[in-house]
Amino acid sequence: MNRERDPQRWYGKVIGLVAGFLLLRADPLLGAVIGLLLGHAADAGWFSGRRREDAYSVLGVDRDASDSEIDLARRRLIAQCHPDRTSDEASRKAAERRTREINGAYARIRKLRG
Repeated sequence: MNRERDPQRWYGKVIGLVAGFLLLRADPLLGAVIGLLLGHAADAGWFSGRRREDAYSVLGVDRDASDSEIDLARRRLIAQCHPDRTSDEASRKAAERRTREINGAYARIRKLRG
């Protein structure tokens, strides 16, 4: 996720659209388009400065861990927080988010180790 994008974020686009329209009065359409693009980038988190969490720390293993240790850590974490093991909707959403984070970290490690 892992920082995940929030699908409800729309206000950056609106603010960017209005600001671009007002700031570039010579060509308001161009200003609106530029503002809309900048607002979209802000909504997507491009300017937040947050970096992805280290994939190894997500899985709780060292960088020099073997492939089998990484596989075991992933399976252990998935077994603990699998969405099918939760009862209410809120904890299911949190479990799905955590599962995506674990799988994403595992995929990044596998890609790095190629």
